[in-house]
Amino acid sequence: MNEEQQILFMQIRLIRMASENLGLTLKQAAELFDKFKVLPFIRDCWGIFHVEGDNAVYEEILEYMISKGAAI
Repeated sequence: MNEEQQILFMQIRLIRMASENLGLTLKQAAELFDKFKVLPFIRDCWGIFHVEGDNAVYEEILEYMISKGAAI
């Protein structure tokens, strides 16, 4: 699997994780990620994120969205 595929799979896993943890539909979670530009954030931080577990990356994403004004 190349790096682009790995980034895509991480983005998908984290949308699913947000959906489950925040009680949102997949569509709502994807819209939240879009509103706060989370997918580009994941791509930009890939160098660090790919060596961390999904739970650690998810926590970073929550902090990022809150810093951008998300009421989570």
